[in-house]
Amino acid sequence: MKLIILDRDGVINYDREDFVKSADECVPIDGSIDAIVRLNKAGFTVVIATNQSGLAKDKFDLEDLEAMHEKITRLVEEQGGEIGAIFYCPHRDEDNCKCRKPKPGMLDAIEAEFNTSVESCYFIGDSLRDLQAAVQKACKPVLVRTGNGVRTLAQLAVPGLQTGFPAIDAEQVQVFDNLSAAADFIIVAGQQQ
Repeated sequence: MKLIILDRDGVINYDREDFVKSADECVPIDGSIDAIVRLNKAGFTVVIATNQSGLAKDKFDLEDLEAMHEKITRLVEEQGGEIGAIFYCPHRDEDNCKCRKPKPGMLDAIEAEFNTSVESCYFIGDSLRDLQAAVQKACKPVLVRTGNGVRTLAQLAVPGLQTGFPAIDAEQVQVFDNLSAAADFIIVAGQQQ
């Protein structure tokens, strides 16, 4: 199984300072839906792993979150693709759960769900915590410049700006402008294997 893991906000859809709180506010980044479809057609199972602390902070409820995920799933399906699964962490940092990235709990859950290892899978995110979760499980970390990506790039350039664990070496991270560009690279790399 060729698995690829995507963060949601800032990778698939535009992020918001005040949280993405509804399906209406869940607006796909140009080219992201098509990128997921192209990854599917190249044989990848696309899985989303997203921190959604807005649930714990009462910014939106479970029904709102499900509506956002139904919208993304429907947009992908309308173009002939599919989302393999969506995993989310509903907790805040202070809840000290095992699933909130950068902790690897969601990746453990993905391994259990698909009965496979995520080792060497691509993990595409826009934040340091995405990259940290990826590295802890030996995924291939990919950073997009959309969402928080530019700020994360600055954190990688100056290790003293990094928070959390583990520290990320900028040289181990592949960087692309957006999900579409990352998908182009991954599809070509997959064909060369």
